Amino acid sequence: MSLSRVNVSAATLTKNRTEDSVVPASGMCVTCVDGCIGMCEIGKSAYRGHEVIYPQPFGVITTASEKKYPVDYSHLNIMGGVIGAEGIEADSDKAVFSNVDLGLTFGHDNGLKFRYPWIIPGIGSTDIAKNNWEGLAIGTALAGTGLTIGENVVGMDPEAVIKDGRVVDTVDLKRRVRLFKDHQKDGYGAIIVQANIEDTRLGVQEYAIDSLGVEWVELKWGQGAKNIGGEVKVRSLKKAQMLYERGYVVLPNPTDPNVIKAFEQGSFKEFERHSRVGMVSEESFAIRVEELRAAGAKYISLKTGAYRPAALALALKFASKYNIDVLTIDGAGGGTGMSPWRMMNEWGIPPVELHSLTYNYAKKLADMGRHVPAIVFAGGFTFEDQIFKGLAMGAPFVKMIGMARSPIAAAMVGKTLGRTIEQHQVPVYVERFGTTRDEIFVTAAELRNELGDKEFENLPTGAIGLYTYYERLGQGLRQLMAGSRKFALEHMTRDDLSALTPQVADITGLPYLMDLDKEQSEKILSE
Repeated sequence: MSLSRVNVSAATLTKNRTEDSVVPASGMCVTCVDGCIGMCEIGKSAYRGHEVIYPQPFGVITTASEKKYPVDYSHLNIMGGVIGAEGIEADSDKAVFSNVDLGLTFGHDNGLKFRYPWIIPGIGSTDIAKNNWEGLAIGTALAGTGLTIGENVVGMDPEAVIKDGRVVDTVDLKRRVRLFKDHQKDGYGAIIVQANIEDTRLGVQEYAIDSLGVEWVELKWGQGAKNIGGEVKVRSLKKAQMLYERGYVVLPNPTDPNVIKAFEQGSFKEFERHSRVGMVSEESFAIRVEELRAAGAKYISLKTGAYRPAALALALKFASKYNIDVLTIDGAGGGTGMSPWRMMNEWGIPPVELHSLTYNYAKKLADMGRHVPAIVFAGGFTFEDQIFKGLAMGAPFVKMIGMARSPIAAAMVGKTLGRTIEQHQVPVYVERFGTTRDEIFVTAAELRNELGDKEFENLPTGAIGLYTYYERLGQGLRQLMAGSRKFALEHMTRDDLSALTPQVADITGLPYLMDLDKEQSEKILSE
């Protein structure tokens, strides 16, 4: 059975003419007919070429791989018992799930504190991120978790002021940071500024530290969605030329007179802006870490993608050697605002395998007495059961789970519902709960009580949507942890999981379900 869909996808807005009769290997119709208008990916590529590489329509979607990996987190099950409780007194009146503590502190000085063990690990210059930032930033701040401003935000900002190749003022980055900081409560959560090659050249992180009061910055090696740099589409010739002048790779060349003429004639409607591929070396990594610390960065993290095992080992080694606070490891197939579609499906190490390797490498470092940073697992996580599994899989090294597509989805739905409320056009599916924000959002009373009427009424509904989604994840995770008798995150272990097949046991190092507790069970029965 093929693990991939070839030649057709909702992501590329393509389909087969003979949908029930397709060649498995090529994805082509069994009978490819002369006269077909080209509904499949091959056909569409015949007239739109490179445009069909990317998911469509750009700017209003997020996308993730549809490849069926041989192993995923559903091949692990959560284990529970009937004896005792860890992190709370073993008393049925006290060991209730609402008493599970999901809070955590981390960083070299334990100065970072989150109310929940998850983070949004990097959404940057795409329209889908920019258009939903209000909900994402405010919702994250109210929930007391983390949000990472991804790459290229300054470079894409037409109002950014750049002198001698360095940024001195911004509109977009300043807005993104302030939306979070203005709603942060009691020091919980964090806003992080990430940088790629172009950002580093522009001095984005130094500006964020010095001018915006950002304490946590992140180096970026890559992500799970693609193994090249950040990409967006640009519909304005003027903006494409601006980006070209700022040093980005822009295709086709927006300064070429023939390209300008073709764009004006409507031959194509979008330029592509690409970031460069990073070239990692230990010397450059060490220098950059020292530069950021000298600039005043209090916390430094590194994000890496689904590269080959040696690259993962290098990330862990550098993070250990140079005392990085947090390391995010993003498995293949992860969501994105724009990545080459075939690349997103066919490159890299999938999450379960990558995360299993991470645990092995981290344990090796710990056994040698070396520093292991707080690790974040990312790659398709959406619900509390997956969060539990990721935390347990990497315990005690994994402190948080990274999610991007699902928080964006929650913020987008909240925003859309707010619009329908204002227009008095609440959909029937939602109207059964009510027609006002107080009736529709189940956390409204809690937020109104905490914030007061005025601040609550001014909240964007995208923020309420994200906050409410996080509230659901929190309660669900507490229930799962209570069932495993773990009442605080530090008590979670790999023993809380079991592999459903021998193959998964071999990959993860977790016990196969039928081998679990074998000796203990024999002892119980023999006594």
